[in-house]
Amino acid sequence: MSEYAGLVSRFLAYTVDAVVVAVFTGGATLVFGVVAAIVGSGAWELARLVVTSYLVLLPAALALYCAVFWMLAGRTPGMAFLGLRVVRADGRTPGWIASFLRGLMLAYFPIGALWLLIDRRRQALHDKVARTSVVRATPEPTAQ
Repeated sequence: MSEYAGLVSRFLAYTVDAVVVAVFTGGATLVFGVVAAIVGSGAWELARLVVTSYLVLLPAALALYCAVFWMLAGRTPGMAFLGLRVVRADGRTPGWIASFLRGLMLAYFPIGALWLLIDRRRQALHDKVARTSVVRATPEPTAQ
């Protein structure tokens, strides 16, 4: 049985992933704003709309980023850096629906993560909804 991950390691992984998403989406928004400023006033209005909605769209980008990584690899780059993995009860990576629900809840309701402080399996609310757990990844055995 793998060890359940705690608040500090999960928070650090989330922070790494949030910074990655913020840098990429912020860069894309900046490029879009510069191009719109060069093109003209009609595009400038669109650029202002994009820039002002950036804070609303940022959690959606984070949710999608996390969901794709959880579905494909069972972990985000931040989780891989800290040796964590998202698993279902059977130990496999979560499916698309569970990953997407988990990502949406984590991105738009991050305070629900504090539930892991009182749960015996250290499941946050988004883990409960998606029926997942975050565990410390065990190293793969090497063939000799």
